[in-house]
Amino acid sequence: MGMFHEYKTTISAGDTVIIYLTPDSMYPLTMTPGAVQNNKFGSFKHDDMIGSKFGTKMRSHTGRGFIYLLHPTPALWTQVVPHRTQILYLPDISFISSYLDLRPGKIMIESGTGSGSFSHSIARTIAPTGHLYTFEYHELRATTAKQEFEEHGLSDMITMEHRDVIANGFGKTDLADAVFLDLPAPWDAVKAAKEALRKDTIGRICCFSPCIEQVQRTAVALNEHGFSDIRMYECLAREHEVRSAPVPDIETAIGGEKVNFKMSKSDRNKKRKLEAGSAEPSGEESAKLPEVLVSKPTDITRGHTSYLTFAILAPVDQQ
Repeated sequence: MGMFHEYKTTISAGDTVIIYLTPDSMYPLTMTPGAVQNNKFGSFKHDDMIGSKFGTKMRSHTGRGFIYLLHPTPALWTQVVPHRTQILYLPDISFISSYLDLRPGKIMIESGTGSGSFSHSIARTIAPTGHLYTFEYHELRATTAKQEFEEHGLSDMITMEHRDVIANGFGKTDLADAVFLDLPAPWDAVKAAKEALRKDTIGRICCFSPCIEQVQRTAVALNEHGFSDIRMYECLAREHEVRSAPVPDIETAIGGEKVNFKMSKSDRNKKRKLEAGSAEPSGEESAKLPEVLVSKPTDITRGHTSYLTFAILAPVDQQ
């Protein structure tokens, strides 16, 4: 069983564990007694993992490398989920969750489920008393997502249904606090979304669309069905690298001496040993310039994913 909305300290048989090799190389693994996991660092026995604590650093039997055994979370699942469709990433997920005012106890409707990336984050946000109704028109994707929700211990908070909501609606009335639409033609589901939203409080909707023409048609449909405060946003994330750099003193700056901000391989090795406590700083190293943490943007920035169109539905007595 996975523990995506709860936390435990010790790994048990059947648990989902996120295997961390590098920041760009992670994958999920279900603990199976007697099984062996092989990767570029060597072989790792599941029996050695079972009983270990989450966060354990485990060396391979060949000694060529190591892995970390991480506790599954919705954020990590977004990075390792098998892509059956285009998925939402953390910048969009966090923005949507905040704008839709998701919090424990909320009732949420989602269509379509896709790979289930956003579904995991919603469940964690509205736990333990909230509920997510998620709909997927593709039968195989719906079946796979339902199985994952059960394996990850989320079936009590997520109701998965194979249904074409554009043709048949959600089958819900005056129930949801918020609706999220990730559909090719979200404007055709706006009427059903209005029926599903509660009428005694402010209802919120978000439509996820990659093309601006979809945004235009969705905005028109939202306006025609009585939604207000219609807004569109685009999230562009820019990552920064954090590193240490020497801070020259006044005498060095006045003397015009150049400061080398790059660290040689030998200096990097010395720094690792010092940080690990396996070496003592020499007099020369102690006399080096003090360092400060600085950041710089990475050379590669993730580009456009989709446009986020938001709107609210006022309570009946205020319409």
